[in-house]
Amino acid sequence: RTQPSGRTRPGPGAGTVRPVKVHDLPTPSLVVDVDALDTNITTMAAARPGPALRPHVKAFKSTDLARRVAELGGHRAFCCATLREMEGMADAGLGDDLLLANETLDAPRLRHLVDRGDARVTVAVDSPETVEVAAHAGAEVLVDVDVGLPRCGCRPEDAGRLAELARTRGLNVRGVMGYEGHVVGDPDRGRRAEKVAESMALLRRAHDDVGGDVTSAGGTGTYDLHDWAGEVQAGSYLLMDTHYAALGLPFRQALHLEVTVISTSPQRGWGVVDCGLKSLGMDHGNPTIPGWNVFFCSDEHTTFLADATRDSEGRAFPAVGARLGVLPAHVDPTVAYHDRLHVARGDEVIDV
Repeated sequence: RTQPSGRTRPGPGAGTVRPVKVHDLPTPSLVVDVDALDTNITTMAAARPGPALRPHVKAFKSTDLARRVAELGGHRAFCCATLREMEGMADAGLGDDLLLANETLDAPRLRHLVDRGDARVTVAVDSPETVEVAAHAGAEVLVDVDVGLPRCGCRPEDAGRLAELARTRGLNVRGVMGYEGHVVGDPDRGRRAEKVAESMALLRRAHDDVGGDVTSAGGTGTYDLHDWAGEVQAGSYLLMDTHYAALGLPFRQALHLEVTVISTSPQRGWGVVDCGLKSLGMDHGNPTIPGWNVFFCSDEHTTFLADATRDSEGRAFPAVGARLGVLPAHVDPTVAYHDRLHVARGDEVIDV
């Protein structure tokens, strides 16, 4: 954990200090609204308490935030996307039940993590090769099943044989997992529910052959549509983004990118802020600047346009040097582009 860099600064009088404000931060900087964050944690915990949620740390990549989820939300099991995330969680004392919700062929690193003895380590497997890696490391496993997303996962009809292979190699097969990632962003809730049911029918069939106590699935977009899977792997709900916000979920936008207007052309109707493709996850589309229309993003810039409707109210165009907030369309890669999250209450930075 690090303290905010420059958290207090010399004031005009000798020996006086003042708190760092959000508008004091260098730009672009990621800012987390702690009150919105806590609301999201408690809202999700009410819907999926304790072991019914396995928060996915890839969405926020901070052990401090994971600890806040554990303490405020009552969740002790987490899933990770990389071995580095698993190691970080173990280092932070958050290793009660860690799932690498991904296949790995890095046998030495996985073995090292297991041998540390400070975390319960489970890894997804979908092939004899990944089973062999888990056996070399002595990790527990979940059989990863393809439930419709063309990514990782074995065929449902192969899951039982894979589980049997794992058991013959001395592994504890905890159950199954399947991610309906092709469904989670569908804006039609009825269609999302229908597709979740189809995906879970596949996972249930696999579980009949595999056995085990763990049935793991889902994400933020489908967290409330699971009545069979025992746990949901949601992570984006914590900070949120505009892609998920479009689904009408009960979670607040807790993250924004604080930026500075560095150039304007009000006569031609546009301005430019100092963030772009190197600061924002763009695979879900352009970011949002509340009150303005995003035109396009380039490496270090985002060009925004005047909103004709709002400008009819006589609102002034932002001046060079003005500060604006940018909402990312995809939170996970946006967070991964930055070294720090600045936690704020109102306009005061309270932690980093």
